[in-house]
Amino acid sequence: MSRGHIKTKKHELNPDPKFDSILVAKFINYIMKNGKRSVAEKIAIEALEKAGETVKTQPLEMFAQVLKNVGPLVEVKSKRIGGANYQVPVEVGKDRRNTLAMRWVLDAARGQKGKKMSVKLSSEMVSAFLAKVQQLKRNKILTEWLKPIKLLLTLQDSNKNLALSKVEWTHFK
Repeated sequence: MSRGHIKTKKHELNPDPKFDSILVAKFINYIMKNGKRSVAEKIAIEALEKAGETVKTQPLEMFAQVLKNVGPLVEVKSKRIGGANYQVPVEVGKDRRNTLAMRWVLDAARGQKGKKMSVKLSSEMVSAFLAKVQQLKRNKILTEWLKPIKLLLTLQDSNKNLALSKVEWTHFK
């Protein structure tokens, strides 16, 4: 049942105490398991400082660049047209891009075995900062998959009221 135009309020996060950044506070929340915030804070701060020392930049600048490198610009959403479902590319907003980037970096770090979490996270962040990482493969795969669909984006940009028929949609399967 539709709820009309009810907008939910976004939960305001307090910035983390060390870097005074809301992005880092959000990242700490992603790292946290079973409500152990102090453990997650230690892991995140240690990882950011190690990665910052490795690439010889400020940790916050490095973290912002990591999110920019890893985050996707376009994602596909399913759209139902004429009884068939099609994958339509949609631009990703800033919040969603940061969320996906944090999740992908964290998943890649958790996938490594045999080291402390802060070491795994810092190595993932350094490789993402230097743009040679497995998360970037997701972006490349998505970009390759979307190449045939780029025509749709140009059509949408040129004419907002353009309605594609079923015949035109067959090119994008």
